[in-house]
Amino acid sequence: QVQLVESGGGSAQPGGSLRLSCEASGFNFFDHYVISWFRQAPGKEREAVSCFSTSEGTTYYDDAVKGRFTISGDNAKNTVSLQMNALKLDDTAVYFCATWEGTYCGSGWYEDYYGTDYWGKGTLVTVSS
Repeated sequence: QVQLVESGGGSAQPGGSLRLSCEASGFNFFDHYVISWFRQAPGKEREAVSCFSTSEGTTYYDDAVKGRFTISGDNAKNTVSLQMNALKLDDTAVYFCATWEGTYCGSGWYEDYYGTDYWGKGTLVTVSS
C-alpha cells in the first residue's frame, strides 16, 4: 500500500526554523519520482512550494521560499525533507507532501504530469510571535 506520512510540523517564531519530513512506504521514492511539497494557508488555495526529482537530482523552489527552504532526500530512509529557515508569518499553513512518477522538477512542474499522484495528510506549521 502506497503511503506518505509527513512529520515535523509545529510552531515557530518569525525567523525560526522547522524541518519537515515525508516518509514513503509501499514504493521507492528514489525510483524516478518527483516529490513535492505544497501548502495551504487558512482561507487560501493550495500552492506549490518545492520539488525534488530523485532521478535527475534537481530541485526547484517557489519564489516565496527560495533562499529560505531547502528540499533534500535520504535514500536509505526513503524520506524527503524540507528544511525551513527564516520563517515568516506567511509560512503558516498545512504542508503536504505529494509524489508522482516522473523526472521534471522545474517551473510549473506540478501543472503537467501523468499517472497516479499520492498525497500525505499534511502537517501544520504555525509561525507566530
